[in-house]
Amino acid sequence: MASDPRITASNGRVALRALQGQVMADEFLDGTWMTVQQPLANIMTEPKGTRASQLLFGERFLALETRDGQVFGQAERDGQVGYILLQALAAETPVTHWVTAPATHLYPRPDVKSPPDVSIFFGAHVNVVEPAKQGESFHRIQTGHHVPKSHLRPLTARFSDTVGVADLFLGTPYLWGGSSRWGIDCSGLIQLAMRACGQDCPRDSDQQEAALGVLLPEDAPLRRGDLVFWKGHVGIMADEEMLLHANAHHMAVAYEPLAHAEARIRTSGGGEITARKHVLIE
Repeated sequence: MASDPRITASNGRVALRALQGQVMADEFLDGTWMTVQQPLANIMTEPKGTRASQLLFGERFLALETRDGQVFGQAERDGQVGYILLQALAAETPVTHWVTAPATHLYPRPDVKSPPDVSIFFGAHVNVVEPAKQGESFHRIQTGHHVPKSHLRPLTARFSDTVGVADLFLGTPYLWGGSSRWGIDCSGLIQLAMRACGQDCPRDSDQQEAALGVLLPEDAPLRRGDLVFWKGHVGIMADEEMLLHANAHHMAVAYEPLAHAEARIRTSGGGEITARKHVLIE
């Protein structure tokens, strides 16, 4: 039976057809794929409620119900369920590339001196409709804007070092439910790093603790890329001693000696480390 409401596409009125027989709903639907058309779109737990996560420009959202300007549905990225403002979504569009810089500007002309109209963030998806010719520096995308070609990679391209990806976000402000350089939380940072390296990754730290990697013995030395979990928190090891994590103590993505973080979290009532896990990136 489906049990985790964060990834169960049902609100009692409507539910995903695949859940028929597992949940109660007035109507079961296949849904309609839509695409985020803003730099960021909040996924809220309820209409005008708490932010649970964010989707990025070009990411897909399976819409099941539109009501009072809010779309209920499920994110393709990780199955996160919730509500997105209708104005943040558009009809599904094809994509060919993703943004691999922490952020990039969308220029009205292929000229670095032209004032950019808006910025989009690492992980955003775009459709390159006019690739840069030899000697040119900009691709043109579906919106008509021009993006530095060095900031885009084909959808199939992946990084190989999760810590290197997480380090791109050093200094990013802490934001509960955040998923970008504009603001990010602990599990959002881990998800971006893992997915950039081709590893499927759920959204929240307890889901990540359950789904990712192999549990390490307490006396095993930690290595670069290992994950350390507390109740409600996660960070990634840069080496055997240094933790990289988005946290509300620094209000930013920051490096911190694991021993310091462990003592600080324990003293503040956050409890002991619940798991240390090794994730193999192929």
